[in-house]
Amino acid sequence: MELWFSEPHTKNVKLSIKIERQVYSEQSKYQRIDIFDTVEFGRILVLDGFLMLTEKDEFIYHEMITHVPMCVNPNIKNVLVIGAGDGGTIRELTRYSTIEKIDMVEIDEMVVSACKSYLQQTAGSLDDPRVQITYTDGLKFVRTQHDKYDLIIVDSTDPFGPGEGLFTREFYGNCFKALKEDGILINQHESPFYSDDAKSMQRAHKNISASFPISTVYQFHLPTYPSGHWFFGFASKKYKPLTDMHPKEWEAFQIPTRYYNTDLHKGAFYIPNYVKELLEHA
Repeated sequence: MELWFSEPHTKNVKLSIKIERQVYSEQSKYQRIDIFDTVEFGRILVLDGFLMLTEKDEFIYHEMITHVPMCVNPNIKNVLVIGAGDGGTIRELTRYSTIEKIDMVEIDEMVVSACKSYLQQTAGSLDDPRVQITYTDGLKFVRTQHDKYDLIIVDSTDPFGPGEGLFTREFYGNCFKALKEDGILINQHESPFYSDDAKSMQRAHKNISASFPISTVYQFHLPTYPSGHWFFGFASKKYKPLTDMHPKEWEAFQIPTRYYNTDLHKGAFYIPNYVKELLEHA
């Protein structure tokens, strides 16, 4: 008998992946956590029935969420990461010897524990001495922070369930206060392709733009996310992602990547017309 994992992308569209075996399944206080071994995508993490990552393509997401802001400001020292329980974003950040401290705030300790046990490809750097993990609601945590971080990365799940509060105007306003005068905010920004995702993207862009003088989006392509066409938001108090990028300084870090490069950095911000129109009407 064949086993398949299927995730609905809309009422009329599903992604299905052939499963070899189930590795882990538990219900936490917040969500159901499943880890499967698959034929095509290696080990995958699923939360409440929604695919969070696969070993085969996670490098695309995690490289683009971290290296873009590091190229814009190579002098980032103090970072706050909200979410990111799988550890992939932390893995990429810890590759920079110049980063001094990474505060990670994750609401669900069981996600981190499961990933440490079964997803070492992404979770292997969570024990880096520069990483301090706090298990609490990111919305509550960021309310207490002021003028502290050079970079905030919101590596959240979708805007419902445990991640819902991380897409509100209040949350982004508190992120603004928590950043230093030249701080950068990167957030998971959904997709413009399917209507429900597009509405979430519009809402996030509108709420961020209400707090930050510089607010835009950049694209990447992830085969296992709905439509494959996905976006991050880039917001800043000072820096623009293209005119203020430092390609030579970033290349001097000599960090090997499989997806990100400084040419791609530029192209990622040149977005299709339908996305421009979507954001203009946010």
